[in-house]
Amino acid sequence: MLFPTHWTIDSLGNLFQTVTGSTPPKSQKDNYGCDVPFVKPPELLNSVIFETADNLSDKGASISRTLPSGSILISCIGNLGKVGINSKVVAFNQQINGIKADDSFVSKFMFYQALSPWFNSQLEELASGTTVPIVNKSKFNSIRVVLPPIPEQKCIVAILDQAFADIEQARAKTEQNLKNARELFESYLQQVFSQRGEGWENKPLGEVAELVDSLHTTPSYIETGGFPMVRVTEIKKSGLNLEKARRVDQETYEKFSKRHKSAVGDIILSRVGASYGVPVIVETDEPFCLGQNTIFILSKVNPYWLYYFLLSPIAKRQIDSVAAGSAQPTVSMKSIRALNLPIPSKSKQVELELKIKNVSAESKKLIKIYTEKLATLDELKKSILQKAFSGELTKEKEGAVA
Repeated sequence: MLFPTHWTIDSLGNLFQTVTGSTPPKSQKDNYGCDVPFVKPPELLNSVIFETADNLSDKGASISRTLPSGSILISCIGNLGKVGINSKVVAFNQQINGIKADDSFVSKFMFYQALSPWFNSQLEELASGTTVPIVNKSKFNSIRVVLPPIPEQKCIVAILDQAFADIEQARAKTEQNLKNARELFESYLQQVFSQRGEGWENKPLGEVAELVDSLHTTPSYIETGGFPMVRVTEIKKSGLNLEKARRVDQETYEKFSKRHKSAVGDIILSRVGASYGVPVIVETDEPFCLGQNTIFILSKVNPYWLYYFLLSPIAKRQIDSVAAGSAQPTVSMKSIRALNLPIPSKSKQVELELKIKNVSAESKKLIKIYTEKLATLDELKKSILQKAFSGELTKEKEGAVA
């Protein structure tokens, strides 16, 4: 990358005072209190840090490491490259490296530079460790940065402030549109399943469907070949995803197949954890078996009618009301059989199924549009940052150096 010749280009360690955080001993309770905010990586949200979950006492801060307001804090262990700029004096833990604020640079300029692709690509290249990426202070100090004259730093910050404000305004509108698109489908399902037209009746799900649970053992998995095993992790609101499913051998598959062989139109429901109560409808003829905490629901009515009911807010409220446990919510087979299902005539089921599918398709189309727009806004931010730290935004090049 080329830079204006009048810009200083050097390493972080040569240009700034950098500091690695530390955690005061938790065994000494008087190290903690309400005097000095204590920053940890989850609180680095690429924005200004106003408050933190934990705080140190003045005693704890005196034996920890602190930074004056306007300093830059960067996560260098685990979730690399998350950035914050502090609005007041803070302490911070050992997973964070800081660039100490002083009069030699504009704090917001370095904050933006730490967010730039140029900075982050260096951070990722320096990371060591396979499971948890780590950039130690020595490597952190070797990151090359640019430092224009102070007036130009201020000019770049002003341009970025305005550009990012405009982008955030567009993002807020797009996120609201995305939320509305997602709620469109749920709202329509609520409308469909709350109406009670002529000829409708209510029946327990157990009367209109057969439930088949999984084998109650954890099988031995194989690396290649075999058959996918659907666990709760393969059950997504967007549908069944077998790409990363663990696989089992022929013997395990045949043992499960004696219970049920999967078929198009089957419904699978997760019974446990964060995805409890989430249904998917089988649309593949690839044979598979079920892992623990999942069940087949074999509908005796229109399977899509039952599937859309299970997706509806009405079913969700019923399921939530019978889920047991807080850390790991679980829905029993008995509770699922007792779900109250509204059923119209067969012809009405088909008619409403087609309408629901049309609303679903429209909702998915809008969700795709707004999701792609959010990705475009993210790329725009990266592009603007790239231009900012190559000198293109200020157009004051007198030649360039690499």
